[in-house]
Amino acid sequence: MTTFDTSLVWFRRDLRVTDHAALYYALRQSKRVYCVFIYEREILDALLADGLQEDRRVDFIHAAVAELDAALRHAGGALIVRHAWAQDEIPALAAALKVDAVFTNHDYEPSAIARDARVAAQLQKDGRQLISYKDQVIFEKQEVLSQMGKPFSVFTPYKNAWMNKVSAADGDFYLQPYPVEKYLPQLAQPQDPQALPTLATLGFSPSNLTALKIPTGMSGAGQLLEDFLPRLAHYGDTRDFPALKGPSYLSVHLRFGTISIRALARAAMTTIRSGQGGSGAAVWLAELVWRDFYFMILHHHPRVVEQAFKPEYDAIAWETDARAKQNFSAWCEGRTGYPLVDAAMLQLNQTGYMHNRLRMVTASFLTKDLGISWRWGERYFANHLNDFDLAANNGGWQWAASSGCDAQPYFRIFNPVTQSEKFDAEGKFIRRYLPQLAGLPNKYLHAPWQCPSALCEAAGITLGVDYPLPVVDHAAARARTLLRYAVVKKTI
Repeated sequence: MTTFDTSLVWFRRDLRVTDHAALYYALRQSKRVYCVFIYEREILDALLADGLQEDRRVDFIHAAVAELDAALRHAGGALIVRHAWAQDEIPALAAALKVDAVFTNHDYEPSAIARDARVAAQLQKDGRQLISYKDQVIFEKQEVLSQMGKPFSVFTPYKNAWMNKVSAADGDFYLQPYPVEKYLPQLAQPQDPQALPTLATLGFSPSNLTALKIPTGMSGAGQLLEDFLPRLAHYGDTRDFPALKGPSYLSVHLRFGTISIRALARAAMTTIRSGQGGSGAAVWLAELVWRDFYFMILHHHPRVVEQAFKPEYDAIAWETDARAKQNFSAWCEGRTGYPLVDAAMLQLNQTGYMHNRLRMVTASFLTKDLGISWRWGERYFANHLNDFDLAANNGGWQWAASSGCDAQPYFRIFNPVTQSEKFDAEGKFIRRYLPQLAGLPNKYLHAPWQCPSALCEAAGITLGVDYPLPVVDHAAARARTLLRYAVVKKTI
């Protein structure tokens, strides 16, 4: 094992002290370890250019960074925080601190890989190393392959192979936490620790994150996990109903690494093995495996960022005219006339969160009712989701559009009304985000245009004024979609 006199740990999407691969290896192999987080201008400047001065994700990171700094200080170190271009700042800071190596965890997004390559090249030029570790997934890259040694493109056999690895005699190795605490005395405190930057100095103003009472940081992640575990047994029964408290709500914490994926997979496996978790733990674990699956797909097929996973689907002629742009605006703003779709989009716009079932419903509606490219919807979600993750967001949108790996067949088209009747039968979710429809009977809440005028009047609703008429007829849209996708049928 190589040892170093002084090292630097570069925190990115892993904002925690516990069970942290890069921090563990740096502490174990070094006499002194400094820690840094960069508010990367290559990311934040783009948000400011789009006019997003309020961003819940920046708020979330800001709170997580403050808690991380406090935890490091409690352990004898501190977090160096900079607002800079990472490709310039990391080599410069490494030189100023005279470190031998910079430790970090893998990032799988193409732009991040390119950034890390530039940082590594400069460090090497200066006689230093960039050392990176797997941390945000259980299995990565080539770790789960088919019997032919090829990457999977279908989820179920991938999941089976994934489960075989963690269920093997040595499988617990993959789920064990890194014992960071044992080596914390190696932490070093910078000579001139600066105050953490405020949101204002970063160019942002506070969002409604605090008002939404979204738990942040390592403590928030722990709180959510503790709250979820007693509900885990029923996860399979409740996860599809947006009005119920079914999900773990940990996706944003996984995105920014305020909790370890190993901790969550270990909790699921422990519950499964105990035989007391019903089917819920297995269903939840499968969701975590989907996350690994999409990271693996992005690694092997980075072209999916711009192109369909199934190349023949790039031949589809999506709607792009003025009417399509009007329909897209209606979709973004929750004005489609389909209550479940609109309530879901309003949830996203107001909170930065969207229930997973509703992500599928809204994505299907955009691509197969409105005939608009998945790329438009993917971009909108990327700008608004608190838990936006390129691999999962891209995978989910291509699944809905039928262009992705193991996607639903193109002729499977969600009916937004029947989805509403099935998963929000009593309209509790719809009424939460569309209070103007609260007075409608459940029978007509899912398709208000079918409501008799007398009942609409009694409920205080004038369709087309208080709530829009549908922007599209689903049956007619379905027929158009089958024609649109016929180009795919001809090539397969």
